[in-house]
Amino acid sequence: MFRTLLSTSGDWSLLLLRLALGVVILPHGLQKTFGWFGGAGFSAMMKGFEAGGIPPLFAFLAICAEFLGGLGLIVGLLSRIAAFGILCNMLVAIYRVHWVNGFFMNWAGNQKGEGFEFHILAIGIALAIIIRGAGALSLDRALSKR
Repeated sequence: MFRTLLSTSGDWSLLLLRLALGVVILPHGLQKTFGWFGGAGFSAMMKGFEAGGIPPLFAFLAICAEFLGGLGLIVGLLSRIAAFGILCNMLVAIYRVHWVNGFFMNWAGNQKGEGFEFHILAIGIALAIIIRGAGALSLDRALSKR
């Protein structure tokens, strides 16, 4: 079963998708985990999630999904699990935060918050990785061949 989870082709397009999602998600995870890039850090994020009605376990998993999931995607380790965690984060973010703001991001600064167009892209990329795997130059591929 573990080998099936790691199995993937040497598809270079999956590498590009995996890197794109990982490089975009990891900084958000670093904001939430360490407070880098103007983020609040772990304790403040946990309190913020809990204040927003997210149970502590799910708040912790959301932070892990962005930080560890972003890292996992970049190196291609447990990519399907990482992508699934990010997909779940994006679905919850749409439902709990962004749906009320409509589809479009707040490019012009004239709406109350951000829309969910970014999240749809992240979900699409995550689904491709869940279905097809990590692709070329991934630790998943190297480990599945052993």
